[in-house]
Amino acid sequence: MIIVRVVYQTVFLALGQIWANKTRAMLTALGIIIGVASVLAVIAALGGMRQSVLSEFETFGARKFYVNGFVPRDLRGVVSWEDVKITQHEAEKILEVSPAVESLTVMADDRYEVRNGDILETGVGVAGIWPAWHEIENRFTTMGRPFTSIDEEEARQVCLVNDKAIEELELDLDPTGDYIIIDNRRFLIVGVVETKEIGPMFGGGESQSEIFIPYATSKKLNPYSWNWIIGQVHDPDDAAEAREQIRFALRNLRGLGPEDEDTFRVEVLQQFIDQFNGVAAGITMVAGGVVSISLLVGGVGIMNIMLVSVSERTREIGLRKAVGARPAIILLQFLTEAVVLCVVGGLIGLVIGQALTLALQNLPNAGLEGASIPTWAIALSFAFSAGVGVVFGMFPAIKASRLDPIEALRHE
Repeated sequence: MIIVRVVYQTVFLALGQIWANKTRAMLTALGIIIGVASVLAVIAALGGMRQSVLSEFETFGARKFYVNGFVPRDLRGVVSWEDVKITQHEAEKILEVSPAVESLTVMADDRYEVRNGDILETGVGVAGIWPAWHEIENRFTTMGRPFTSIDEEEARQVCLVNDKAIEELELDLDPTGDYIIIDNRRFLIVGVVETKEIGPMFGGGESQSEIFIPYATSKKLNPYSWNWIIGQVHDPDDAAEAREQIRFALRNLRGLGPEDEDTFRVEVLQQFIDQFNGVAAGITMVAGGVVSISLLVGGVGIMNIMLVSVSERTREIGLRKAVGARPAIILLQFLTEAVVLCVVGGLIGLVIGQALTLALQNLPNAGLEGASIPTWAIALSFAFSAGVGVVFGMFPAIKASRLDPIEALRHE
């Protein structure tokens, strides 16, 4: 109880000393203020940037994976790209032998002339897909119906369009049941598919006309079009396992020996998310460490001003010792003053850091709308500020506690 009362009185005495020398205290704590504000603003900015990037990843889906043919550097000129192209048989086999894979679609796309009456558009992207594409890409029909397994099995000449295609081809607002001409073939529009917005970081921007047809139909239009696979795993935690299962299946299907390089690439989106999280955490730690140097500079200022304070208050220290104050109480008094000065500086730094964070959130086209100061950063900043007060206030406090009371009373 006595200890609590002593600490309580010491804190109020420290606040009184700070208030009595407001200007000097503010200038002394400037390093702490700048350090805390900078650390919090940097952490908030990096957190906002991380959230922005992860939100871009989320538009693709964390469970998604891609499989594509690839010619290794050592085999270029020996193996053609046609030889390594993903086949429908391989896609079906992967789905059959890979338990971690939930669903997939083999895809093929090309560009064709598309006509609606007198309206002709050239170079329109037309993609061949399996019905599972809707679930994998999380893109469903807003009008009409999606593709079915019968569309694929019978290679029907049906198609889906997005709203941009409706606009450019001047189709009806509800074009289901209408016909368009793709590469001189007549296709029935059976549905309108959602347009997926992709952020600029992944090459997005203004939406484009999209037309989708059954995969089997696309191979009738162009048997030589490039194929690849898009799929999703059951659980993001199974991403690494799924990658190995797909790799094992394709190597067996292609008869690759232990020393042969892969003639394909399997890319799991969760793998890139994990890598990015690791890099972002490292950058945050490095940036926070660099900016924290200003806190150490502020600590030197605290030590300097506390030494000056000890010199100015030598007679006061001598008087307190003469009336019975123990060295431990004197030490506690000056140490508390240093800690309180640092904590007050930390509070002001927090307010400035929050103001900087709000400014970052409102920067146009910066992608920092999600910038915020995490609780752990606030706690760490205050702990570090108090630690700086203890470390750099200890020497002046010890010096004050060791003053000889007689010599101190004689001090002018």
